[in-house]
Amino acid sequence: MSQIRSICVYCGSSPGRDPVYKQSGRLLGKSIAEHKLELVYGGGTKGIMGAVADGVMSAGGKVTGIIPKFLMNKEATEHALGQLTELIVTEDMHERKHKMFERSDAFVTLPGGIGTVEEIVEIMTWAQLGRHRKPMVFANINGFWNPMLALIDHMKAEGFVHTSHLVNPIVVDGPEDIVPAILNAASRGDREGNEAIIERL
Repeated sequence: MSQIRSICVYCGSSPGRDPVYKQSGRLLGKSIAEHKLELVYGGGTKGIMGAVADGVMSAGGKVTGIIPKFLMNKEATEHALGQLTELIVTEDMHERKHKMFERSDAFVTLPGGIGTVEEIVEIMTWAQLGRHRKPMVFANINGFWNPMLALIDHMKAEGFVHTSHLVNPIVVDGPEDIVPAILNAASRGDREGNEAIIERL
């Protein structure tokens, strides 16, 4: 079985309009800790990001935040950052994304904005290129990701996703079902890709 030790969560640094988004983040965090896994995330202490980290820490779990210098004042408070198990400050977004990838065995995307979409799309791109087979999950809270999933299906139907078997994100509706879905996917087979070829842009 391919072992899952840490889960990367991409999500909004703001709470969004529906309180269920933050609630789901907190429940996911709690589930990560209860399964004895570590959270790797963008280091923000506000919004959904903060809720996920709080969920992990409140259940006694480990949290690694990875944040670029220029976002520290915008997305985090110094006091809250001091409570994380580990904080890594990067020079820029590229370094942040590579560190998040290297330290994670699976990826989950909760509701968020353009930055959140960009992060999960890059991970899916690397999967399509055969660089990794780490599980990727869309946490489809209240159908949030339906337009995105429809777009992916449209791209496949129109012949633009040539290795669609490698771009097969797991879609999970409930936050409590996410970690079990990841563990199940990991137990089913080879997750090894050629990570060394991912370019450090």
